[in-house]
Amino acid sequence: MYSPKIKKYQKKFEYSYAFGAYPVLDLLSQHPDKVYKVILKKEGLDSEGVEEIQSICKEKDILIEVNDRLIDKIAVKENTYVVGVFKKYESQVSNTESHIVLVNPSNMGNLGTIVRTMLGFGLKDLAIIKPGVDIFDPLVVRSTMGALFRIRFAYFNSIEEYVKEFPNHNKYPFMLNGKKELREVVFKKPYSIIQGNESTGLDSSYSDLGESVYIKHSDEIDSLNLSVATAISLWEASKDE
Repeated sequence: MYSPKIKKYQKKFEYSYAFGAYPVLDLLSQHPDKVYKVILKKEGLDSEGVEEIQSICKEKDILIEVNDRLIDKIAVKENTYVVGVFKKYESQVSNTESHIVLVNPSNMGNLGTIVRTMLGFGLKDLAIIKPGVDIFDPLVVRSTMGALFRIRFAYFNSIEEYVKEFPNHNKYPFMLNGKKELREVVFKKPYSIIQGNESTGLDSSYSDLGESVYIKHSDEIDSLNLSVATAISLWEASKDE
C-alpha cells in the first residue's frame, strides 16, 4: 500500500493530517478509504480514544505505526498522541440543501469554527469563493474537531460561477450596509448565507444579490468577527425552520 512521506504539511501535498483522537475517529468513520495510516505515540496507547482507533484500524485493515519522533516532527500542537494521514478528496455541495458561502476567507481558525458551527445547526454544505484558506490545512482540520469530515464543500472561482450553478438558492449577503436587519429577515429554503472576507467584508456589488442583511451591533465596534457573525446568522435562520 502507498504511504506518503511524512513531513511538515504543505498545501501542494496530495495528502494531509488529522491531529487528535476525535478528528481521527471522525475521519475513520466517514472516509476510511482515504486513510493511508494512523500514527500513534507510546504515551497515549492506553487511552480510551486511541484504543477505539486501534480497534477500527484493525477491523478496516488500516496501517498503524507507533512513532513518537514522527508525530513530534509534524504536530502543530504539543500533547498530540494520534495522527491520521489521509488522501485529500474532492467534494460537491448539494443542489437542494441550504449553503454557507464564504467569500475569500483568509483565517484558518475562523474557517474551522464555521465548519463546526454550521454542522451544529444542521447545515452540511459549504461553498468557498477563491482565493480562500486551504480547508485541508491541519490547523483547519483540527479546529473543526472532525466536523470537516461530515460536511460537503466546494471551491468556486468567483461568486458569478457559484450563482450560475445554484440559481434557485435564495441569496442572503451579509453586509454592514445591508438593506434589512437580520431579525426582520425570513430565510426561505434553500438559502445561501453569504459572508465576506475577515478584513474587507463584501463589496457594494453584493447589495443587489438577493436580500442583503446586516447584523445590528453597538457603535463600540466596527464589525463582528466572521465566525461570530456566521453563528448569529445560522441561529436566526434556524428559527424559521
